[in-house]
Amino acid sequence: MNSTATPTPSRAHVRPFASAAFLASAALMLTGCGTSTTSAPDSGPATSAAESVTVENTWVKAADSGMSAAFGEINNTGEGDVTIVSVASPASTALELHETVENETGAMTMREKGGGFTIAPGETLTLEPGGNHIMLMDLPEPVVAGDELSFTLTFSDDSTLDFTAPAKDYAGANENYEDGDMGDMGGDMEMDHSEMDHSEHADNS
Repeated sequence: MNSTATPTPSRAHVRPFASAAFLASAALMLTGCGTSTTSAPDSGPATSAAESVTVENTWVKAADSGMSAAFGEINNTGEGDVTIVSVASPASTALELHETVENETGAMTMREKGGGFTIAPGETLTLEPGGNHIMLMDLPEPVVAGDELSFTLTFSDDSTLDFTAPAKDYAGANENYEDGDMGDMGGDMEMDHSEMDHSEHADNS
């Protein structure tokens, strides 16, 4: 009796099945070990200059007509420089940021601060009689003690900050144009310190 042996699959028959099993296994491995990508966290919009600034101890010199000035402390609580480039208020038709410097004769002269006031991180810009200040010119109506005046600061990044300041009587820091012409906004102004007495401001605080 002749027995018929089961033919052994040739290598040609085994290779396709082995290759298919290998590819399936590789696909599963790739699926399980895929690379995940984590995007950087969104830091949000950059902080504007106005958001980094606080304004304190503000006040305005009472005046019947002509000119007045606003004072106070402007604090930079941020991590970068901030620059105040302009100021506006319904109380005046012409406002300027003024610095006070000593001229060649030794007199204190105030002039518009070119480029505005830059405040470093953690620093405070002090506006005070006889020093830097906000000048209000061509007052449309008297600034009376007790009035509450509104102001808007504009920074170099176009952000703005509103604040209010009470008007107070103050006899010091009388400002006069050197040429006596209040219409000449381009000229320097001379500070008259003959009546300067900071104790008067303290009495009115």
